[in-house]
Amino acid sequence: MKYNIVIADDEPITRMDLKEFLEEEGYNVVGQASDGFDAVELCKEYNPDLVLMDVKMPILDGMKASKVILKDNIAKSVILLTAYSGPEFIKQAKEIGVMGYIVKPINKPNLIPAIEVAIAKGREIQEIKKDIKTAKDKLEARKVIEKAKGILMETNNITEDQAYKKIKKLSMDKRCPMQDIASAIIMSNS
Repeated sequence: MKYNIVIADDEPITRMDLKEFLEEEGYNVVGQASDGFDAVELCKEYNPDLVLMDVKMPILDGMKASKVILKDNIAKSVILLTAYSGPEFIKQAKEIGVMGYIVKPINKPNLIPAIEVAIAKGREIQEIKKDIKTAKDKLEARKVIEKAKGILMETNNITEDQAYKKIKKLSMDKRCPMQDIASAIIMSNS
């Protein structure tokens, strides 16, 4: 599978070398940026599997751009590329949630394994986020249905099971989700 990658580095030669490395290994470089602002914009456009992000760049530095990219979920993972190995940079990178931190100079034997791991972990985290959203949506639907059942039980003097069956039947008759029927019942009784 070809993974989509965005490269963000203010050094044109570094971008060119990285692009060459990546394409030789079968990756698809979908965009290149010379600053963090453009990196964010490219991620909005392409939603890449990975961003290789230099830390020190003009306009918006790599740390801040990575924070925006990960918070807005517009790339699956980020690896920081930097000449800085100080503990304050590493601490900040961990807090942001990047998947890798590679100290320059970069070479293919170090870069490719880091990319593969970062992409795999990024995809894993995306699946977890999707599962969490699904669970939250189901819980929210359940809350609405429970509230509507309570209203039906009180207003029609019926059992919980009868109220549930009534919502389910309306849902089938109207060909819409039970949550929508439940929401309508709640609105009509408020």
